[in-house]
Amino acid sequence: MNNRTFTLIFTAGLALILLFIVAPIVGMVIKTPLPRLFETIEDAEVRNSILLTVISSIIATLLIAVISLPAAWMLARKSFPLKRLVLGIIDLPVVIPHTAAGIALLGMVSRDSALGQFASSLGVNFIGHPAGIVMAMAFVSLPFFINSAREGFASVPQRFENAALNLGISPLKVFLTISVPLASRHIVSGAVMMFARGMSEFGAIVILAYNPMTTPVLIFERFSSFGLQYARPVALLFILISIALFLLMRLLTKEPENVRN
Repeated sequence: MNNRTFTLIFTAGLALILLFIVAPIVGMVIKTPLPRLFETIEDAEVRNSILLTVISSIIATLLIAVISLPAAWMLARKSFPLKRLVLGIIDLPVVIPHTAAGIALLGMVSRDSALGQFASSLGVNFIGHPAGIVMAMAFVSLPFFINSAREGFASVPQRFENAALNLGISPLKVFLTISVPLASRHIVSGAVMMFARGMSEFGAIVILAYNPMTTPVLIFERFSSFGLQYARPVALLFILISIALFLLMRLLTKEPENVRN
């Protein structure tokens, strides 16, 4: 097999992958009349669901980012017993079916559980509440952030941190002023992936907090109640908004091009 044939085969494989991704979206655009799309944009229920989905995903991402950054640094810098087991546990939300994750979360925060009773005493109810949506989004998407942040911290030369510590700078200040800034590309990239994954979550949310409806749940509701033609415009609108937000965040985290002499 010569080089040209080899390249053509691989190019054809890439083209098939791109077609597999793009064709359903293009088909949805073609089959959705423009007036129906405008009607969907004016639908208050659709707008509220999109707003709820975006805000919930942002909150979930920010909460996990603040809580898990120290954990990501520990996983990158420290060796400790059962570290491989810990890494495996962190990846569990990726492999667990998300409806099963929703059932597990529901059992953890139900009114007869210890956590549910404690939350109720504080006036917080996760079931059928935006707090439950945030919890479900955070659970299923946190591996994307932690793993990306861990890779970022691992890429920071440890000699920089050691030099700062030898100068008498506190470990916390070293972490905040050296480790985090140098790993910021990976951290932001992980946050973008976590946000996008949270936006698309359905399985865990539909179990834990069917109402108020996020957009994926609303799409399912309209499809099961009214059929494809009522669900398609909502799905298309949400896809377009998701793509726009994802591309915007990717542009903000784009690496500067290397300047060559």
